[in-house]
Amino acid sequence: MAANKIIVVGAGIGGITAAMRLASAGFAVTVLEKESAIGGKMRSAELAGRQIDCGPTVVTMREVFEELFDDCGLALGNFVRLSRSQILARHAWNADGYLDFYADRGRTEDAIGQFCGRASAIGFRHFSDHAQRVFETMWPLFMRAKKPSPFGMVRQAGLSGIRSLIASAPFTTYWDCLSQYFTDPRMRQLFGRYATYCGSSPFEARATLAVIAHVEQRGVWVVDGGIRAFATGLRLAAESIGVTFKTDTNVTEILLVGGRARGVRLSTGEPRRANSLVMNCDVAAILSGNFGPGARQAAPAEATQPRSLSAATWALVAKTDGGMPLSHHSVYFSGSAEAEFADLFQHKRPPKDPTVYVCAQDRGLNTPPHKAGERLFVIVNAPADDGRSLASAERIEQCEGTMLQTLARCGLRLEIEERQHIGPGIFATRYPATSGALYGMATHGWNASFRRATVRSKIPGLYLAGGSVHPGAGLPMAALSGMAAAQAILTDAGSM
Repeated sequence: MAANKIIVVGAGIGGITAAMRLASAGFAVTVLEKESAIGGKMRSAELAGRQIDCGPTVVTMREVFEELFDDCGLALGNFVRLSRSQILARHAWNADGYLDFYADRGRTEDAIGQFCGRASAIGFRHFSDHAQRVFETMWPLFMRAKKPSPFGMVRQAGLSGIRSLIASAPFTTYWDCLSQYFTDPRMRQLFGRYATYCGSSPFEARATLAVIAHVEQRGVWVVDGGIRAFATGLRLAAESIGVTFKTDTNVTEILLVGGRARGVRLSTGEPRRANSLVMNCDVAAILSGNFGPGARQAAPAEATQPRSLSAATWALVAKTDGGMPLSHHSVYFSGSAEAEFADLFQHKRPPKDPTVYVCAQDRGLNTPPHKAGERLFVIVNAPADDGRSLASAERIEQCEGTMLQTLARCGLRLEIEERQHIGPGIFATRYPATSGALYGMATHGWNASFRRATVRSKIPGLYLAGGSVHPGAGLPMAALSGMAAAQAILTDAGSM
């Protein structure tokens, strides 16, 4: 066996980025993927002969991917075409008006002032400044750290950086932080929803989640051809530097020799040997024994709990009528954030009055309604309960009904021509041992982010990547985990 042979299990974003970085360093890398297509959660559905993105719908932190491609001697623009969104999202609470957030922060501040009043505009300005400071503090000390810890962050920050760490309010809830800047409940609800980007509740997550608001303000990019085109572009880039992809290849066991990971066994019984492995899957799948009993000690059990949110989703072809003009991203809010998150995290049920996200994939700003049905991807947050709360057709229909009620209250009516529903039960099957959670563990409590598994597992030769691994969920964060796993292998290989 070649001394530089690496197997990556799982062709999600973390696995692909790890594979690219390792291949560019001269390793022989094979990526094994159980599905017939690569991309992980970057998936699409086909309805009426048209592709609809059914996972991430945009790219943020473009610089992460530019860094990856630069490290590999490639240019991102040669494989993926990205267009910057001028409208980040359009928001409605009823049929009487809507609020746009723009790529230009000044325009957003003006729009908030016109919609909510001067106090909210000033609050937005100060909150945005705060979010930027939190990002600038957390980027080097946490997001790019190999194994962050409270004491490690304080030590690295030094005396001059301690004030910034304290100002990030790590012991304050995100909701309480928002309440310091906004008296209008709509603004607290709007920014509180950002906690769901990592599957958490703004009432339980820490105030450091303000970084998400700043990340969005740094730029939101739409992929020409949809998110599947992003996955395809990454694959082509990886293959151009020697990565081999094997799809429809299911791994059932991590092979250990002398306590070190030395390969995998496929569902066919065939062993595949390697010097090191990168497991791009939810850590819970390893700890639950899905890859053999020997690997169950790869990470602490606390790295998986509590589980993050799941979702009830619909890919639709539908005619639309009424309400605000659909933008690429539109959000229709529930009547009460408190009641909505109580349903999700306390009562463990889809909200009776949900917030609804709609990605209108045929829409630009103020484009007219399509005469034919248009492509929509609709999301309502749901608990990760293995699908128990949506276990029957009746419950799914009821959930769809509450979603349509929220849209109707905001003036939007849908005439659905075709639909494909995917909810927590299907996600639980697709991502074993997750209960349907889409973001790893929820970041509830001041130390939650420090309990997340890091890229170095407790088993020599076994490295971890993906949204359940530090630094967290979302395309750029999962990409960073893959890049960090690759760097750990390179470092360890140099010391062997």
